[in-house]
Amino acid sequence: MQPTRKIIHVDMDAFYASIEQRDRPELRGKPIVVGGDPQRRGVVATCSYEARKYGIHSAMSAQKAYQRCPHAIFIPPRFDVYRAVSAQIMHIFRSYTELVEPLSLDEAFLDVTTNRQAIASATLIARSIKQQIYAETRLTASAGVSFNKFIAKLASDYRKPDGLTVVPPERAADFLEHIPIDKFFGVGKVTAARLHELDIETGADLKRLTEEELQRLLHKQGSILYHYVRGEDDRPVQPSRIRKSVGKETTLVEDISDPERVIQIMRQMAEQVERRLKELDLCGKTVVLKLRWNNFQLLTRRVTVPQAVQDANTMVSLLTPIVHEQLKGEPKRVRLVGVTISHLLSSHAANQPGQIIPLPLWDESAWLA
Repeated sequence: MQPTRKIIHVDMDAFYASIEQRDRPELRGKPIVVGGDPQRRGVVATCSYEARKYGIHSAMSAQKAYQRCPHAIFIPPRFDVYRAVSAQIMHIFRSYTELVEPLSLDEAFLDVTTNRQAIASATLIARSIKQQIYAETRLTASAGVSFNKFIAKLASDYRKPDGLTVVPPERAADFLEHIPIDKFFGVGKVTAARLHELDIETGADLKRLTEEELQRLLHKQGSILYHYVRGEDDRPVQPSRIRKSVGKETTLVEDISDPERVIQIMRQMAEQVERRLKELDLCGKTVVLKLRWNNFQLLTRRVTVPQAVQDANTMVSLLTPIVHEQLKGEPKRVRLVGVTISHLLSSHAANQPGQIIPLPLWDESAWLA
């Protein structure tokens, strides 16, 4: 019989904003927004907990964030600093186990079933990690401890900031039944709205549906949720996962056919991809547009360029003609928009003379006239 796995998910608290407040004491206790300029197109990368009280959140447009909190302090991101702090944190993780799966600069899964320090209690390891992170970086982290990745990630978000939540096997059913459905991994705004229409608000409500009912409602995702809500997740922690692409997509609350609106959403996705590429210090040579029509048919178009791409303006410039080509003539309605960069290479490798050349902005007015 396999021993029960011991999985920890560690998630830094408001990582970028907390670093800015750490490095600039005058910003402490104030609403901080790290991201784009609210006077220009741009999105929120993250924000301090003081800013979150105004309803500001990551991926929101900077302009909307400004409208919600005009006295917020907007700061451009310093990715070189964030990467350096992330390296410190990952080094701490690896001092406990080689099974570390980073999800981003500020969060990771750890499998501590067996660990370098021979500590039997995963709870003690999580507490020690939190204390060590604070001692070395003066930043707080939240941790979730459980027997699989899905529950550990939910647990890390349960008592933020600076939280530690432990969900052993005997508590899993009760814990999952009380979690709001929109906290489940893979449940975005559109899926949550569909479930709310059926009066499915919590894990307990979701658990009442059969796997067949969930498959009819949500296709493949329905089957995944059926197992998740029962605490079933056998995904291993993968320390050597090779990243092949960076992408972002969104399913729209209402289907749209206006090319200008599609391009606007595409730009929002591209800006989030740009931020992620900068976090990872990566560029890519293939830009991919993903559109799903309201009949659920999927369109994927890619453009490969000789110079590595990292900035959102270049992505939008390359993909805008495809949007207009697809939406001309007979009206079509779009329900999902996605942007992905593949054929990745490090910025260091790409940052040779002539390698990264931002293209001029596409003149959208020519298409919209």
